Amino acid sequence: LRSGMLRSLEKRPVGSDQIEAAITRIKKKLLARGEREIPSRLIGECVMSELARLDHVAYVRFASVYRSFEDINEFREVIDHLEHEPQGDDTRQDDLFLGHSSQPGG
Repeated sequence: LRSGMLRSLEKRPVGSDQIEAAITRIKKKLLARGEREIPSRLIGECVMSELARLDHVAYVRFASVYRSFEDINEFREVIDHLEHEPQGDDTRQDDLFLGHSSQPGG
């Protein structure tokens, strides 16, 4: 969880305290489900939601791998959507792109 987020956030202006807070929110959200096993799809969606709140560039980096973008149009769609969304910890983007048909890349 942490390594994937850090890779996406590399050289981005996001503090370690913000990253740790995001990781804590993800863990709490997943633990609150009370399930023994959590689908990797759900973990990926939680990470994407937090990255969208923290840094749009990091979100696009993660999404491009997670969603296995195959052409520039998929990047364009994500960027177009993000241009209309505020960036910062006070936004709620839990369902950002949840309806996308691609499956996790691994």
